[in-house]
Amino acid sequence: MDKRSSFPPVFWVANSIEVLERFAYYGIYMGFGIYMQHLGFKKEDLGLTQSLFLFFSYVVPVFSGTFADRFGFKKVLIVSYLAYLPSILLLLWTQSLSGIALTMLSIGLAAGIFKPLISGTVRAVTDATNKTLGFGIFYAMVNVGATFGPIVAGKLRAVSWNHAFIAAAIGIFLMLLITIFFYKEPPRQIEGVTLGQKFKDIYTALSDLRFLAFLVLLGVFFWLPFWAFFNILALYVDQSLDTARLYNEIRSVFGTAVANFFSREDPQTGVRHILGETISHDGYIIMLFQVLVSGIIQRFRPIPAFLWGLAIAAVGFAILGYAAVSFPSLVFLGITLFAVGEMVASPRIQEYITWIAPKEKAGLYMGSNFLATAIGGFTSGVIYTTLYGRFHDAGHPEYVWYTLAGHVLVGIVAIYLFTRLVGEFHEQKE
Repeated sequence: MDKRSSFPPVFWVANSIEVLERFAYYGIYMGFGIYMQHLGFKKEDLGLTQSLFLFFSYVVPVFSGTFADRFGFKKVLIVSYLAYLPSILLLLWTQSLSGIALTMLSIGLAAGIFKPLISGTVRAVTDATNKTLGFGIFYAMVNVGATFGPIVAGKLRAVSWNHAFIAAAIGIFLMLLITIFFYKEPPRQIEGVTLGQKFKDIYTALSDLRFLAFLVLLGVFFWLPFWAFFNILALYVDQSLDTARLYNEIRSVFGTAVANFFSREDPQTGVRHILGETISHDGYIIMLFQVLVSGIIQRFRPIPAFLWGLAIAAVGFAILGYAAVSFPSLVFLGITLFAVGEMVASPRIQEYITWIAPKEKAGLYMGSNFLATAIGGFTSGVIYTTLYGRFHDAGHPEYVWYTLAGHVLVGIVAIYLFTRLVGEFHEQKE
């Protein structure tokens, strides 16, 4: 085996930017359902807003990747911050459904501009000897931000929702400073072509019906249930689990200080309840174990590893449902299994997509890959947030997780048959 190459400074700078962006993004998004519930909106309103937000977040990268290839990553990063910061601050003033929806669309636009740039940087500065570890580190850093963002925002919103929004805005401002002073454009070939030609390249990539069909399968059977997990879980914990009992179960294992950190006291009853968004994600699991898992899965071919990841996630969904009718603390086992499935599946499939692309077109191919995420994001809210609302109203909120588990199992069969019938893609060697 070839000696593994070291990572250049821009790799670590880019990962620090990713931590802050995920801190802001998930700090807002994980509590967003609880926020809309606080304002009195229906779950159908929440689901539609989630779907539109995620659609914009993941369609825009299809185009922003081409701008990055044309103008450079650093300039487009700064543009994304200039769109991000005022959009987040608008949440301090707007509370109507139309105002919130438009504000979240603006945040989705900014996030969409940003999304392909850090993964594109990682692709540009890694090679065949360190690509799996590099993407594993990148994915771990994503989840450092995704862990601390909801915890900080959850504690702050217990005082005032505006405090949570200001914390996210501060994170974006720090990203701007780091990018201006420390981010150096990664060495790669910058194509001297027009934007019109770049859009033709996108058309060319998507005119490959086999590649397009693969993206659609990923959207429907991976990204849809993936985003349903994040859309629903915080509300599910807050509304459908006994959060006072969950507090006591956490305290019995980890002590009062830890339990208090993730909870707040009801001012009327004096009973402490776990804050839904502080635990309702898998970032803290991925933060600890992603590099280890990446080191293991690099020994296996991408598609089989991806399908095993989906199977593990499906088991996690089923256990999340069972937590509502048994022990609330089982939610942690469900989250852990989903996290393991995600750690196996998500970075492996993202690495796979980028490495079937020529190196100078990494931004373009990652942009095309975001179409799959857009399909899943757009359908997740209108289908599963709405479905959760109906199951909740019928007295069986856990059914939404059993439905998701079945959805993923169907996806495993569909993707397996696809790769058997039409074959897998070949990764570029350099």
